[in-house]
Amino acid sequence: MSPNFDRHRRLRSSATIRDLVRETVLHTDDLIYPIFVKEGNEAKTEVSSMPGVFQFPLPELESEIAELTKLGIKAIILFGLPDDKDDVGTGAYHDHGIVQEATRLVKDIAPEMIVIADTCLCEFTDHGHCGVIENGEVKNDASLELLKQTAVSQAKAGADIIAPSNMMDGFVQVIREGLDEAGYQDIPIMSYAVKYASAFYGPFRDAANSAPQFGDRKSYQMDPANRLEALREAKSDEREGADFLIVKPSLSYLDIIRDVRNQTNLPVVAYNVSGEYAMVKAASANGWIDEERIVMEMLTSMKRAGVSLIITYFAKDVALYLKGDA
Repeated sequence: MSPNFDRHRRLRSSATIRDLVRETVLHTDDLIYPIFVKEGNEAKTEVSSMPGVFQFPLPELESEIAELTKLGIKAIILFGLPDDKDDVGTGAYHDHGIVQEATRLVKDIAPEMIVIADTCLCEFTDHGHCGVIENGEVKNDASLELLKQTAVSQAKAGADIIAPSNMMDGFVQVIREGLDEAGYQDIPIMSYAVKYASAFYGPFRDAANSAPQFGDRKSYQMDPANRLEALREAKSDEREGADFLIVKPSLSYLDIIRDVRNQTNLPVVAYNVSGEYAMVKAASANGWIDEERIVMEMLTSMKRAGVSLIITYFAKDVALYLKGDA
């Protein structure tokens, strides 16, 4: 008599069969690579807490873009490091700010590369917060006009996608109105719709020189304990005109990614953040893990949870893994 149980292992019996029935596949086209650009002509600088990640001056950016193009990576997101900062982040919306100049350079040397501009003030303010400070408090509505100016200046410089990351209420609506009024109706918004006040951002703040000089960002970024709030945030941004919705961080928030995916038909984007990257690199350097397998498993889990795209510092590594060149 045949045993009365299911034979699930039949579909795992060989590598070829496993390939045939694989439900989730990671592609190079799924990847967005973050790049830090700095003013001045000083040589590129490796971020101490993020091995393999650099701050690039404009003269060295061309070789980085050439490498990404060769690897088949089609999209980048730019973060700027200005020489000078002030209390209202003027460098963020100056027509010749570092992100604007980097955007022009990339579009000149690689017109087909999709340039996503991170739209925030924190890297450009001397206090390190994502908005205007009044009496020690980040003011929501007073910050919106500056964010709109930033988005318009980035679109004017040639950015293909605007990615506001500041978590001010109404930021998508105001930016959408500003872009439309300036004639950029066709520029999409990739909103950081669900951005938690996370401890996983530490290495990024080293890379972007953007740590707050007082307090924290818990009054505008989300409480990691909250789930339903994420759905409210995502729904608001979609209603206000977002074209993509980012969930950040990703690895500890796969449940949130799935919740957002179930609620929307918009493309959902995971940000595989700096702390997630640094932990893997540190463990690999000590010989504790198989880095390639860990990275592929992590990023596949994000796609399995429902994302269409992944912003990740591992993009170049993954492109090499997929080519079989690692």
